[in-house]
Amino acid sequence: MSQGTGLKPEITEDEEIEYDEEFTSPYRIPTEIPPDFYDKLVNGDDEVENGGEEIEYDEEFTRPYKIPTEIPPDYYDNVETEDDEPVDSIFAEKQQRLLVDCLINSWNINRPFAAMSNVGLFYELATPPVVPDMLLSLDVKIPDNVMLKKNHSYFIWNYGKVPDVVIEVVSNRKGKENTRKKIIYQNIGIPVYVIFDPALFLKKGLLNVFKLIGSEYVAVDPGWFPEVRLGLKLWRGVYENMSSRWLRWCDMDGQLVPTGNELVHIKDQIALQEYQRAEQEYQRAERLAA
Repeated sequence: MSQGTGLKPEITEDEEIEYDEEFTSPYRIPTEIPPDFYDKLVNGDDEVENGGEEIEYDEEFTRPYKIPTEIPPDYYDNVETEDDEPVDSIFAEKQQRLLVDCLINSWNINRPFAAMSNVGLFYELATPPVVPDMLLSLDVKIPDNVMLKKNHSYFIWNYGKVPDVVIEVVSNRKGKENTRKKIIYQNIGIPVYVIFDPALFLKKGLLNVFKLIGSEYVAVDPGWFPEVRLGLKLWRGVYENMSSRWLRWCDMDGQLVPTGNELVHIKDQIALQEYQRAEQEYQRAERLAA
């Protein structure tokens, strides 16, 4: 998951634009791939404790968090809400979309909510955002004009609250989901934090869920979160033509919240059953009338 870079550096008119040879020479698909290329690309070279993650305890993570209230007039002109860093793996990208897809298309709840994936979560004015793979925030409304800079991301002070659930999908050993990000989410008061680690990079299990008790996270069962009237479960199946083990939303009884396509199929099945029942009643009436 890429992380935003905060405020943009000033660029002077005299700054030179560098064009490296790799950008100007004719492109050719590489054919000789080093044997350890994918190990270094995915896992990183650092062999430190906690699955390749160094624990960082900066002041911003330990002091009591307060939502900023005084926003400088030019803040949104200078803040950077997008970057050109690469996105996650194909699986992670689909997993993020699956978690949002179900809620947007099928979740029956009479409350406004925002379900987003890979969107910057800004919590301090002068601090780069954290970028969760998925966030769910109840009782908020996404602004109508999302093209305005102040509506590009989830600025906590604009929405008036922190998200209710944040989910991270681990795709390498560099994301610091179980250290730095966990400390940030705990400190700013995210009620539920979920880490899904399908490849077991962190060596802490497939699914870890934490609930904020007081000011600290406590590990809990992922089955049901009464605060948002949703639960989570692992499901093996096919989503967007990819068969895998996915993290899915479910109701109190463990029934999956369907995706948009699944909901269409369910409605088609119900319509077919109703048609068949009506056809049987018609034929029965015809026989009685004969």
